[in-house]
Amino acid sequence: MIEKVDWHIEELDSMKRYPKELYYIGDKTLLNRPKVSIVGSRRPLNYTKQATHQIAKALSDRGVTIVSGVAMGVDAIAHSSATAKNSIAVVANSLDIRYPSVNRFLIEEIEKDGLILSQFPKTFKPTPWSFVVRNELVVALGDILIVTEADNNSGSMRSVEFALKMGKPIFVLPHRLDESMGTNTLLSKGLAEPIYNIDEFANKYGVIPKNNNIQRDDFFYFCQTSPTLDEAIRKFNTRVYEAELEGLITIENGLIKLV
Repeated sequence: MIEKVDWHIEELDSMKRYPKELYYIGDKTLLNRPKVSIVGSRRPLNYTKQATHQIAKALSDRGVTIVSGVAMGVDAIAHSSATAKNSIAVVANSLDIRYPSVNRFLIEEIEKDGLILSQFPKTFKPTPWSFVVRNELVVALGDILIVTEADNNSGSMRSVEFALKMGKPIFVLPHRLDESMGTNTLLSKGLAEPIYNIDEFANKYGVIPKNNNIQRDDFFYFCQTSPTLDEAIRKFNTRVYEAELEGLITIENGLIKLV
C-alpha cells in the first residue's frame, strides 16, 4: 500500500530542498540502518557486474542497507545482490507505476520485503528531470556514494555532483584507462577513493557476526554502528546485558561490538 511519509528523515536535510512530499511502500525501519548508495552504468562491463555484486553482498552481510535507483544495470545488480530485505529503492516515477518494466519482479520483491521511495504523486510517469530528482535522493540517503562504472556525461556523474555538494565520501572501482572515464577522472582529480579489497572495504561499515544465533533485527543493526554502552542501554535496556551473557556481543572500552 502506498503511504505518505509523515515523519522527518534527517539524512534528507543535506538536499538542496527537503522534499515537499515523499511516498513509500514497504519497511520504513530500513531507514534506521547504516546505508550506502550504489550507482553506475545501465550497461556495465562484466568486471563491473561481478564487483558490484560482491560489494553489495559484502555490505548487506554486515548489516548495511543498499540504496539505489532500481534501474537497469548496476542499480538492479546492487539491489538483487543485497536482496530485497536489505534494499531501499528510490524511483523517478509514482509508486503505482513499476518502472522499468524489465525490473518489475525485483521492484515487487522490494515492495514486499524492502522499501521503495518516491517524491511523485499517483500517475506520475518518469521524465528526464525526475531522474535527476531521484538521483539526489539516492545520494542523500547514503552515508557514502559508490560509483562502480560511469562515463563522463552520465547520470551517475550527476549523482557525484550531488555527493560533492553534500560532502559525502565517494568510492569507485579501479578501471582500465579506456573504460569508465567518469570514475577514472574522479580518481585523477583526487575526488574519489578506489576500492581495491572488497572485504577490507566492507569491514569499515560492519562485521559478519561469528555467532549465527543472533537475530538480524533492530538490535543487530544498531550494534553494527559500534554504539556506546549508554546509547545501547537507553535504546534496548536489558537486551544489552542478555546479549552479552549469550555471547552475542562484547563491551570493550564502553563500546558495543558484535561477536
